[in-house]
Amino acid sequence: MADFLGMMKQAAQLQSKMQAMQEELGNVEVEGISGGGLVAVRMTAKMEVKGVKIDPSLMKPEEREVLEDLLVTAHGDARRKAEAAMQEKMAALTGGLGLPPGLGLT
Repeated sequence: MADFLGMMKQAAQLQSKMQAMQEELGNVEVEGISGGGLVAVRMTAKMEVKGVKIDPSLMKPEEREVLEDLLVTAHGDARRKAEAAMQEKMAALTGGLGLPPGLGLT
C-alpha cells in the first residue's frame, strides 16, 4: 500500500512539474534560418510561430518560388530546434524517474 501511495505522490509531482514545463516551453524561443539568413522563422518550443523575417531582395514576383521554398525550409529548421528544446526539457524533468525510453509524455 505504501508503494501505491508513493507512486501516486510521484505522479502528482510529475504532473505539477509537467505543467510548469509546458509554461516554460512557451518562453523558450528558437530561430530557423534558410538561404544563408535570407529567411528566418522564430517559434517557441511549443511550436507557436512568433515571427518571420524576409530579406527585401526576395520580395520580387520572380522570386516567389524561391521565397516559398526558403520559408518551408526555415520553418522546418525552427521546428527541429523547438523539438530538440522540448526533448531537452523533458529529459531534465523525467531523468530521475526511471521511465522507459520513448514513453511519449510530450
